[in-house]
Amino acid sequence: MRYKALYRPAILWCVSFIFISASCKKEAKAPNPGEQQATTFTNPLLNAAPDPYVYQKDSTYYYLHTLGNRIQIWKTNKMSRLKDVTPVTVFNAPATGGNSRDIWAPELFFLNGKWYIYYTGTDGNDREHRMWVLENANPDPTQGTWTDKGKLTTKPADLWSIDATIFQRDSSLFLIWSGRPFAGGSTDLTQNIYISQMSNPFTLTGPTVLISTPQYDWEKRGFAVNEGPEILRNAAGRDFLVFSGSYCGNDQYALGMMSLKAGSNPSDAKSWTKMPAPVFTGLASANAFGAGHNGFFKSRDGKEDWIIYHANSAAGEGCDDSRNVRMQKFAWTAEGLPSFGEPVSTGQSLAVPSGE
Repeated sequence: MRYKALYRPAILWCVSFIFISASCKKEAKAPNPGEQQATTFTNPLLNAAPDPYVYQKDSTYYYLHTLGNRIQIWKTNKMSRLKDVTPVTVFNAPATGGNSRDIWAPELFFLNGKWYIYYTGTDGNDREHRMWVLENANPDPTQGTWTDKGKLTTKPADLWSIDATIFQRDSSLFLIWSGRPFAGGSTDLTQNIYISQMSNPFTLTGPTVLISTPQYDWEKRGFAVNEGPEILRNAAGRDFLVFSGSYCGNDQYALGMMSLKAGSNPSDAKSWTKMPAPVFTGLASANAFGAGHNGFFKSRDGKEDWIIYHANSAAGEGCDDSRNVRMQKFAWTAEGLPSFGEPVSTGQSLAVPSGE
């Protein structure tokens, strides 16, 4: 009996040794190809994804794009893995009314302790495109209840308006958007960029101030358009407004930029200076046509700046769901200006944002 009692532990020890040795050998193997690929990604991130937008809160990213009849949010902590995320539908357009059609360019912001989504809607009549607002008090915008706060009415006239974005300076809120001067029965299709101060995240106090109108040839291809405004702030606190110029279906749709004079009043048109040439354009060799309608975010560790934008992969695809979403890192010049470079080719391996 004593011999058997000693023999069993010996057997168990040998089996354990063999198992541990095998485990060690297994762990010593090189990571599989899937693990290696996690350090890189390729564009496009998503297909059929016009008007991309990203809001970053802490280390979480909330992504949205135009879907036409609803609003969805992609929540992720790795922008390079956006395609792996299942989006959450937070708004479905009603059957009728001023926000029942053309649900375009949604943007998400966290303001005064609540979440807000700004989006474009209409009743199906082009002249009736307007900006609308949703509100959610839940800490997570993919959870809780979204409340319709109604239409954002521009002052003094209720003008055609799309592509709303928020500009926050200290405790002051401003809304910036693309609009047409349809007041008084005008048939002018020119799209300008306007600004108005807000008393709260869903109320414009006005007045509506014109800060940019298409004036250069590159802003007038197809027809004269300034749209998709986005605020970009550098490390020194200087503010820029990056926008899209020309008709969205034109292959030469591109990004332009304005700068705000330090310490000036954003509601004063003289405070803004527009650069005469585009700052980011499509590139045929990169399969990027009509590159525009952008957003910005920082890497998770805060060390890198990234631009996200849409483009068509072939010429002549127009202003539809053929547009796909891409992202790439950008740099800053010694003068504190963003330098976006050229679009990166589709299919080219890029390092994921630092911190992922």
